[in-house]
Amino acid sequence: MALTKEGRRLRIKRRIRKIVSGTAERPRLSVYRSNAQISAQLINDEEGRTLVSVSSLSKEFAEQKVTKTEKAALVGAAVAAKALEAGITAVTFDRNGYLYHGRVKALADAAREGGLNF
Repeated sequence: MALTKEGRRLRIKRRIRKIVSGTAERPRLSVYRSNAQISAQLINDEEGRTLVSVSSLSKEFAEQKVTKTEKAALVGAAVAAKALEAGITAVTFDRNGYLYHGRVKALADAAREGGLNF
């Protein structure tokens, strides 16, 4: 039986999450991408806590008329800025089963330029 697109992504996600885990020193940068929006969270998996979260739905991004890829780059820069404020410099990247190109890559590159190491 052929997998749906979502089923394929969830299989890849489970395969990634067997390896990638966030700690207090190096939280997991998890990316969620919908058709129109993108969000990122820094998660400490040991405690089950979200340390930092940024979404393109917030007012600072929603009012801007930019492409989805540019919006992803803005979210990446914002999550890096918030992480540095919280004293986080190193993270592990969790692409959440999405392919590493387009909006996911734009978010990751902007987060790296913002000062996060992964």
